[in-house]
Amino acid sequence: MHSSGLTPNAGVGADTALALAAPAPAEPAADDKNPALQALGDRVRRLRAARGMTRKALALAADVSERHLANLEYGSGNASYLVLQQVAGALQCALAELIGDVTTTSPEWLLIRELLQGRDEATLHRARVALGDLLGPGGGAAGASRARPQQVALIGLRGAGKSTLGQLLADDLGFPFVELSRQIEQFAGCSIAEIQALYGQSAYRRYERRALEEAIQIYPEAVIATPGGLVSDAATFNLLLSHCTTVWLKAAPEDHMARVAAQGDLRPMAASREAMSDLRQILAGRSAFYGKADMTVDTSAAPLDATFALLRQQVRAALQLPT
Repeated sequence: MHSSGLTPNAGVGADTALALAAPAPAEPAADDKNPALQALGDRVRRLRAARGMTRKALALAADVSERHLANLEYGSGNASYLVLQQVAGALQCALAELIGDVTTTSPEWLLIRELLQGRDEATLHRARVALGDLLGPGGGAAGASRARPQQVALIGLRGAGKSTLGQLLADDLGFPFVELSRQIEQFAGCSIAEIQALYGQSAYRRYERRALEEAIQIYPEAVIATPGGLVSDAATFNLLLSHCTTVWLKAAPEDHMARVAAQGDLRPMAASREAMSDLRQILAGRSAFYGKADMTVDTSAAPLDATFALLRQQVRAALQLPT
């Protein structure tokens, strides 16, 4: 198999034989190395040593030339993704371990990864909940316990009905209603569109996390309408799941689009000829995360009054309040 950037040694061609027989290239000066490639090379050497493999043995097992493997270890070879896959396979390690993912940085991380590898979603969910109970909300003291969350968070794409149903639910429960988007704008002193345009997505996510942390701290009881993309940040979403009773307001893509347009807001996709296709892709990409909510209410299945009645019933049951 041929891969961009390195010469494989499959077969017995003259080029392959020469590459295997040639001495390793001289190591370039440290100043000439890219730090990321140097770190990658260090990990390859360390993993090879841990498995007791010579460079030649690894090259043969990975089906790449020894010369190019040496370049990779020295930090002077920018290997292709396919070659990294081959090297990881030969080393019998996850590609994440080769490229330095945080979950491979210690033996404990690796052992945890191994325990979770290949588990189904239901088992992974139980493991995450158990870890949350062990570490406490937000990773606090071990053994910390908490009462059933009285903060209700509504998640879902724009146009799902979070503002309308959220206000109705807050009024019914006698809780404050918090729209996290408004809180984010207050922190930043400008609109969400301006935050993203001026400071970028990373800054927006920081404001989003800060707004959620403050809402959780200030309001022991609240109904919180969250931005649709909050689930994209794992740390913020974990915080939400650990502190709030969560409800996914689910709607058909056509209803999402129609409701946003009816509000006079054509951002960000309605101006595109492929708007519906884009929306479907976003919904498909986020549905697995939205599905982690404690309950789901389909806001496309019935009129507003019936939908609210169902939402009210489910939330009051979850909070152990009279219905």
